[in-house]
Amino acid sequence: MIAVYSVGLRDRFRGLTARDGVLIRGRAGWGEFSPFWDYDDATCVPWLRAAVEMATRPFPDAVRDSIPVNATVPAVAPERAAAMVVASGCGTVKVKVAEPGQSLADDLDRVTAVRDALGASGLIRVDANAAWSVEEAVSALAALERAAGGLEYAEQPCATVAELAAVRRRVSVPIAADESIRRASDPLAVVRAQAADVIVMKVQPLGGVRACLALAEQVGLPITVSSALDTSVGIAAGVALAAALPGEPRAAGLATVRLLDGDVTCAPLLPTGGMLPVRRVTADTIPPAAPPLDAAWRARLGRVAALAGIDLREELA
Repeated sequence: MIAVYSVGLRDRFRGLTARDGVLIRGRAGWGEFSPFWDYDDATCVPWLRAAVEMATRPFPDAVRDSIPVNATVPAVAPERAAAMVVASGCGTVKVKVAEPGQSLADDLDRVTAVRDALGASGLIRVDANAAWSVEEAVSALAALERAAGGLEYAEQPCATVAELAAVRRRVSVPIAADESIRRASDPLAVVRAQAADVIVMKVQPLGGVRACLALAEQVGLPITVSSALDTSVGIAAGVALAAALPGEPRAAGLATVRLLDGDVTCAPLLPTGGMLPVRRVTADTIPPAAPPLDAAWRARLGRVAALAGIDLREELA
């Protein structure tokens, strides 16, 4: 079975007001294929491999039955940010910064509000989505660290591995690599350049849970598992990855279903007490996409499957 979904977002996130994609059902359950529309077909190939793995293979053995998660705060006003933190029940919060059209002052106000709502013992991460130059990152992170009363880490402050390495040498805030892992032809370049303290892994962009586990063994750095703004179907695969990683689990960026104004299941993966359970999700309330969007996704799915050499009828039989 193949179904195209579309759900709105409660707040603008990375310039988006809605999230859409394809759900596929195979012998193991449901999988999700939801690469963002600015990705070309070649970039979407690992996303499809991940979806097929979700639908056709059991998740790897877990070493824990639940995982800690962080709340994610988009580039919203301080009052909205504080309310999101309180509602989340999480002890770790990732705050989006460097949003186009906003200023560092906006980021500082948001981070200050998050700290006030979170309390002194909580952890704050910031994510710039590669928006800064080296000099901008060095300056901004110093100010944000003061506003936060300390940062757990800064995620992808700059675009290139060389820039990450340069920032890491000049700031006290630990650096996490996201785009430099999931959108890189050579994700180990970050390790060789000593450009990061933490690696962010997302199941869909990296080709599936098993591909992520293999990469985790190679990088040898602490891992944060994160969401690609998936529905609960994709989040379940992220939880499976976080639950299978050895060692003490780091709060995962998988509590993002709250950002959606709906879901594809009547039993969404939402945190309780800052924790998510390890379980499969059944897509039983799929909000349909409008016909033009449905057709666009089915055409995209067909192109990417052909490029990947995947026969979906055979795989999903």
